Amino acid sequence: MPKTVDHEERRAQIADALVLLAAREGLHTVTMRAVAAEAGVSLRLVQYYFKSKGQLMQATLQRLERRSQERWDNRLARLQQPVDLRDYLEAFLAEALPEDGESRTFHLVWTSYAILAMTDPELSEQPFVEGPNRLERQLADALKQGRAAGKLAADLDPAYEAARLLTLSHGLGTSVLVGQRSAENAMSIMQQHLDELFQRTREERALS
Repeated sequence: MPKTVDHEERRAQIADALVLLAAREGLHTVTMRAVAAEAGVSLRLVQYYFKSKGQLMQATLQRLERRSQERWDNRLARLQQPVDLRDYLEAFLAEALPEDGESRTFHLVWTSYAILAMTDPELSEQPFVEGPNRLERQLADALKQGRAAGKLAADLDPAYEAARLLTLSHGLGTSVLVGQRSAENAMSIMQQHLDELFQRTREERALS
């Protein structure tokens, strides 16, 4: 009997080959032919699953984002349940830093993709900002629940604070990626931000 092809596994194999190439040589150098060679498959097979380089890059980015979400979920699973809001946010901020090989690769590929999308019409058509938007909504929901539970100041704007947290994590993550600061220093800065965020709640309670 002919061997059954696992199409999702084959797509993952090709996407992972792109990640390896991008981490080693830079995303701007990646071609469909080079990805095929890295994956050990034919160019025709890569083109069967991905009609263009843009589609391949977008699928790879989505795969990296899912794996990052899984790592965040794993961090949360190791915490005492139910997870405290402060711990939830710290787990997110820790995952946002390129402190190991896998997270560093994710940040490198995502940042490279964003830069290329500014000048490449095909990439700019792909909805690559939906990943950060989805993450921002997830943070906003957690902050909204925390505010309703009295863990955050009553006048806190969850959407605004989620945007600040995401922007802070992206900026500090990039600074770690380029060697401007260590992951430990970046995490210290983000924890200071959380200290100030929760301090507002303590001050509000003291005045009530």
